[in-house]
This record gives sequence, C-alpha cells and structure tokens, in this order.
Amino acid sequence: MDQRSDRPHLPPPRQRPEGAQTPLTDIRVVDFTHFIAGPYCTMILADFGAEVIKIESAGEGDAFRQYPPIVGGEGAPYLWTNRNKASVALDLKTAAGRDVALALIEKADVVVENFSTGVMERLGLDYAAVSRRKPDVVYCSISAYGRSGSYAERIGFDPIAQAESGFMSMNGFPDQEGVRAGPSIMDMSTAMMSANAILAALMARQRTGKGQLIETTLIETAVNMLGNFHMAYLMTGTSPTRFGNTQTTACPVGAFETMDGPIYLACANDRTFRRLMTVLDRADLADHPDYATSRDRRDNRQPLLALITALLRADKRETWLARMHAAGVPAGAIRTVGEALDSSEVRQHGLLSSIAHPTLGSVPNVGLPIRFSETPIAAPVAAPLLGAQTRDVLARVLGYDAARIGALTQAGALGTAAKKTP
Repeated sequence: MDQRSDRPHLPPPRQRPEGAQTPLTDIRVVDFTHFIAGPYCTMILADFGAEVIKIESAGEGDAFRQYPPIVGGEGAPYLWTNRNKASVALDLKTAAGRDVALALIEKADVVVENFSTGVMERLGLDYAAVSRRKPDVVYCSISAYGRSGSYAERIGFDPIAQAESGFMSMNGFPDQEGVRAGPSIMDMSTAMMSANAILAALMARQRTGKGQLIETTLIETAVNMLGNFHMAYLMTGTSPTRFGNTQTTACPVGAFETMDGPIYLACANDRTFRRLMTVLDRADLADHPDYATSRDRRDNRQPLLALITALLRADKRETWLARMHAAGVPAGAIRTVGEALDSSEVRQHGLLSSIAHPTLGSVPNVGLPIRFSETPIAAPVAAPLLGAQTRDVLARVLGYDAARIGALTQAGALGTAAKKTP
C-alpha cells in the first residue's frame, strides 16, 4: 500500500472553487508602488485575496510598464508583478487627485509605498498625515536605506544592495570578482518581508484596534539574506569568501559534468556519500580512509571531485539522475530557465498557467508557490491596463457618480496627458 495515499492533496491555485473565500477576503490595499519590491509585495497580498488598488500616475503609470521585453505594448516585467490588481490613474500633483487618494485610503486597511524619501510627505500622503484620518491603517514604507538617518535620501536598487551588503562578495568563484545574482532577489526578498510584516500588523490590529507604520529596507534585507555567513563573520571576525559551486562544509557538493549535460550533487553527510558511491559502483570508496568521514572528504576534496567527475562522464545525465533519485542521493539537472519551466517537477504543481488579457488575448502566468486547503488564493487576473478600473473603483468604493467623475476628469485629477511619477 502506498503510505502516501492518505496525505491531503491540495489542488493547484487556479482550481480555486467558485465562491470560496481567500485568506485576505475583505482586506483592501491602496498601492503607491512601482518597479519590483513594492509591487511584488502587493501582488502577494492580491494573490491572497486582498483588493489591491494600484495608484498610478495619469498618462504614464508605473515606469515598469515600459521595461523590456515589451510584447504588444505591454512590458513583461510589469505583467509579472501586477496581477490581480485594479489600476486607478490619478494626478497626485493636483489637490483633487490627492483628495481622491485620501478618500480611497479611508476605505482601506493597508497602504504600501516605495517612493523616494520625502515624496509621500510632499504629497500629504505619508503615515503621519494618513493616520490622523485613518488611525487603524497599516502603512508599509519600503525603501533602500530607511526613511530616517544619514542615508535616507540616497537612491538604491537591488544590485547595489547586493554589493553593499556583502552578498555579492559571496557569489561567484574564488579566483574571480564577486558577481550579482541575476534575478532581483533583494527586491523580491524585501517584498516578502514586507508582506509578512503587513500580515502580522493586521493580526495585531485585530487584538488592539490600532494600525501602525512598518518600514522595510533593501539593505537590511540583503544583510539578512547572507544567511549563516553573517554569523560566521560575527563569531570569528573573518569575512567568508566565495567558493563557487562547491561548499566548504561538506563534500562532495557541486556541479559535475556527465556525458551529455551537467548535474548538481549535494552529499552533506556520510550516509548520502555512501549511497552515491553505490550508485557509481564504487561502494569501496565509502570506507576508504581518505573519504570515510566528512572531514576526510573535505581534506581530500580535489582528488575526490576529480574521481567523481571521471565516473560521471561515463554515462548520460538522465541515467545517472534516475539511479541517484532511486537511491536517495540529492541530485538534479542544471537547467536553463526554459528547461526548468518545461520540467515535470514544475508543471505537476500547476504553478504555470495562462490568463486572459484585454489586449494580448492571453499571457503566461507563474503563480505563488503556496496552496491552502481551506482558503485558496485568488484565481489569477492579468495585470491591468493603465487606469482601466479608475471609474469602477471611484464609483464602487467611493460612491462617486458619473457627474463627479466627469468633474474630476475636467479638473485634471484623472487626466490623460502623460505625466511623470512624482
């Protein structure tokens, strides 16, 4: 009998039952964010079912809309970070535009912003101003270096945070300069930290009835993303150095070539090393005095790695991986992005889907790697066209009639002329 047969099976996110409540049903977020860290944070909240109203500058919108690759006039990066949101186009330089923004905030639970320091204050939309009108608001401010202190005015982005935090110094090979990680992992990590903090603040508000200000920064997140390496320095006073695809604490760990493609092995203890040697038909090496213990293998790293490389080159990648997986050896193919997205390991979970888009017909979608048994996440809706929901949101949330919306348009608060984000 399959011992796993009684385990609960959670359906892919897109199979959410009709009418089912989401984790954040009835939570409303007003979103003053752009680029990655802020929008990815609010996208998580939107996927969890919050109503996210994205405030964009009238005419131009989030600058990420124009980042390549652009297909049919839509920037793929914008489509990635802005699904499940409503776009309201406002000119926040006008008093009428700011009044609309404040009215929306009064109807919301959460505000998120990641403008440069000082912008929200100049607009009268900072936490101090907002909390006077909405005391129970949860207000999250995302920045590179914080909103106070010596570096509050400094502009910073993901790769700079990677560089300044020491993360870049740990990434790459020991005989080369440190390199940045390709994906914007500090932006995304800051977004996840921010989303967690917002959820915690909402839980606190249930107990106290009070809102609060949350601040998260790229630089602090990047330091946290050093993992055990920051503790290594703090405990010893010595900065760790790059070690490429290997690992200093265990062996064999690293990338290896086979007959037709690379694989990655991670044998972190004696047990998995013994299994690997059995797969490679060299079980005798598991008891060899040079390799019997983890310390032995670290001390004799180079000859061991050369030996394993020679053995693996004798057969094809999929053959080795099938044998390793059957034996319980942690190993995987080193894939391109396309190979990874097409793999059965990714496809079987329903992470990828296609969703309708108003001008492109449909767009691909990569969902959150999270499934709930009782409150499934929201079914994905494509990122909105600029200002597409302005009239609907103002009518539905604020109760504005057509005449009032028309007057706001005439006043330039909902203007159509291209304007830069403040």
